[in-house]
Amino acid sequence: MKSLEEIHKIRKEKRKELDLRTNTKADTREKHILVCHGTGCTSSKSPQILENFKRILKEKNIENVRVIKTGCFGLCAKGPIVIIRPEDTFYANCRPEDCEEIIQTHIIEGNVVERLLAKDIDGSKVQKLDNLSFYKKQKRIALKNCGMINPEEIDEYIAFDGYKALEEVLTKWTPEDVIKTISDSGLRGRGGAGFPTGKKWELTRAAEGTQKYVVCNADEGDPGAFMDRSILEGDPHAVLEAMAIAGYTIGANKGFIYVRAEYPIAVQRLKIAIHQAQEYGILGTNIFNTGFDFDIEIRLGAGAFVCGEETALLESIEGKRGQPRLKPPYPAQAGLWGKPTLINNVETYANIAQIILKGSDWYSSIGTENSKGTKVFALGGNVNNIGLVEVPMGTTLREIVYDIGGGIPNGRDFKAAQTGGPSGGCIPKEHLDTPIDYESLKNIGSMMGSGGLIIMDDTKCMVSLAKFYLEFTVSESCGKCTPCRIGTKRMLEILEKLCEGNGTKEDIDKLEKLAINIQKSSICGLGQSAPNPVISTLKYFRDEFEEHAVDKVCRALECKAMAKIMIDPEKCKGCGLCQKNCPVNAIEGEGREKRAINQDKCIKCGTCLTSCPFKAIGN
Repeated sequence: MKSLEEIHKIRKEKRKELDLRTNTKADTREKHILVCHGTGCTSSKSPQILENFKRILKEKNIENVRVIKTGCFGLCAKGPIVIIRPEDTFYANCRPEDCEEIIQTHIIEGNVVERLLAKDIDGSKVQKLDNLSFYKKQKRIALKNCGMINPEEIDEYIAFDGYKALEEVLTKWTPEDVIKTISDSGLRGRGGAGFPTGKKWELTRAAEGTQKYVVCNADEGDPGAFMDRSILEGDPHAVLEAMAIAGYTIGANKGFIYVRAEYPIAVQRLKIAIHQAQEYGILGTNIFNTGFDFDIEIRLGAGAFVCGEETALLESIEGKRGQPRLKPPYPAQAGLWGKPTLINNVETYANIAQIILKGSDWYSSIGTENSKGTKVFALGGNVNNIGLVEVPMGTTLREIVYDIGGGIPNGRDFKAAQTGGPSGGCIPKEHLDTPIDYESLKNIGSMMGSGGLIIMDDTKCMVSLAKFYLEFTVSESCGKCTPCRIGTKRMLEILEKLCEGNGTKEDIDKLEKLAINIQKSSICGLGQSAPNPVISTLKYFRDEFEEHAVDKVCRALECKAMAKIMIDPEKCKGCGLCQKNCPVNAIEGEGREKRAINQDKCIKCGTCLTSCPFKAIGN
């Protein structure tokens, strides 16, 4: 157990040691080689890269160089990523065999390894992380320490003001002070609904009962979403600190983190962080000698999407089948084992300590009038810079897609963006300049959701997209209520008919009526939002639904039953790229001749469609 004086000493001495992580002009001979150990880079051999660096440095007897395991840097498309501090050199797409060259050229000779520098949007090589377009419009609050510290070393978290907010709260603040600060900051829940965080804490504190609980919802189930996972992998102590602050505020002495078992790295780092905090006396009894007791346990989820709904999550923690409860009562009044329970998601908690340290005015100055602070997005799909993005609320979709995301691959056109996963909706091209905040997205029929942001180019079929999300919803429905269990199945059947070329215009009307009824009558928020992808695609892409139903045509050629891929002789330049990439040799022509497709051989895979630089291939 560490005393407050010992914690202060660690913070002071360790921060001097780590100053070069934040100060690129740090006056030091020591260098830190930061190697990303997020899930994406780990799957691409970053652990081997880290071990190779350590081995080579030892073999060459090189001192004053430390190799650091970190969380996600965000730019996943360029992984595995290696950053050398204090010079802030950013090396992309590194391989284990590159370590020798980096040590010899950069560390020993003092020269940059040009071939490993990341390419920016304009194709130019960029040496420093902060000069990459991907980072210029971002503001990292929830992701502040991700990629900066070793998430498995509590001393590094402490060095960057870790657990300072908890100390301030326990020794100087009343619970009412905390609630006022969080309320004045304007922080809203980042799990999807956007309920005011301070209000939720206030309601739970006011609830009657001597036993209360704090819960972290880390059951991140949206397809393409990895925001919470990355925070837990890169900065787990930030969540633990915020939960302890919440415990003090509402009068709870016990916390639970509900995280899906499919996140093995996040789970392992949480276990390490909890153990370290307990060893230091930051979790447990009489924290900082203030008389406050608080401890945290992990509960593993089995991957049920419905357990992202707060009451189904509580059922699962209690050891029951994960099914939503009827509300009211809400968890703030009757949650775990019938006791008042505070539930926030990972990203919400990741903001708390910095709001305490920097103040509500600082936080509320970021974002828009009704949507304060920043939002983390998992940017994926048809975009060049796939990765983790944190931007101020109010940043436009265009800025995220083109200025941060680097635009659409292969020069194709933007068609739509899906926000909020299966619970969200589509944003079409005409709304590219929509500010990303709670109200603006709601006004165009979409929603913030937890932060999944899937970008689609003009090769995507919106009917097929709606079918994809309904397939997911049907398979993940808990089955408790009829509208969700049966209604979504009927919706899926209609979408399957449309994609197979057997649908009618009347089916579109039935689909719309079903969606509205399910929205109004399902028990929980997941069932109520399940029709959203269908409703929003019908709103903005109804013509595609009608083409499937009436003309029996899929303009994007994704629905194979209706696809007849043709080459427009007016646009074809005879380059032969489509022919070169065709897996079944269905494209005919020689030299600079205009190409044609043999329909008897064509398997409608769409490879030619994406490989043609002149957009000469279509229906």
